[in-house]
Amino acid sequence: MNVTLKRIDDAFNFEAKGSSGVPILIDTGTDHGGKNNGARPMELVLMALGSCSAVDIIDILKKQRQEISDFRIEIQSERRKEKLPAVFTKINVHYILKGKADPGKVKRAIDLSMEKYCSVSGMLDKTAEISTSFEIE
Repeated sequence: MNVTLKRIDDAFNFEAKGSSGVPILIDTGTDHGGKNNGARPMELVLMALGSCSAVDIIDILKKQRQEISDFRIEIQSERRKEKLPAVFTKINVHYILKGKADPGKVKRAIDLSMEKYCSVSGMLDKTAEISTSFEIE
């Protein structure tokens, strides 16, 4: 796997591309001299966690013939403040599903993703306490 970053202004705005060639804009906030023209690096880490887990969960639930018509994730986090680097210390991943799904199967799919399949979770759990919750609408 390879990624390239190219600086696109005189501040901290970058365009990143992976093997897919799809561009993603990355920036810092104005408090660090950025222009808010892209996602912050630590936001991207949380987005990676959510998307990694989402792929697993949707795949598992499809195989179990669960009907999911909508799927959203809300992630909240806390970072270490007293020492650098300011790694994540707590992360809650809240899944919101719409459709006809057995709550037990949803919970099992989430657990399998976070404990076995999601590589991002496997890295983050070294510094952060990761909790999950879900609701079916």
